[in-house]
Amino acid sequence: MLQITNTVSVSDDEIEITAIRAQGNGGQNVNKSSTAIHLRFDIRSSSLPSLYQERLLAMSHHLITPDGVIIIKAQEYRSQEMNREAALARLTELIKSAGVVEKVRRPTKPSRNAKRKRVESKTRRGVTKSLRGKVSTD
Repeated sequence: MLQITNTVSVSDDEIEITAIRAQGNGGQNVNKSSTAIHLRFDIRSSSLPSLYQERLLAMSHHLITPDGVIIIKAQEYRSQEMNREAALARLTELIKSAGVVEKVRRPTKPSRNAKRKRVESKTRRGVTKSLRGKVSTD
């Protein structure tokens, strides 16, 4: 059981984990052992609450396919167990990020003092620039 929050969890049978051969460096070990992990999680057929499902499907994330399947490939470690933990941690973070409700921004107006300071600084800057003009020969 993968615990996302206090109330949200995902059962192990909903997560499909496959061991595959890793790419890249590692010498002979990488050629003969399947240490990389390929994790697949179907959002639509999961037991996640509908709020999480809707937000995950609405996300434009590179790990989520148009069919609603999260695909994570973990191969940064040399051991299969550490890669499995890394993949599950990434899945947990992705689902947690879908549950975060962003604070609504209320538009505010600048204060009278802020407006005055802005105009004064613009005036000072304009005076400085006007002094850079050509010098008259009078």
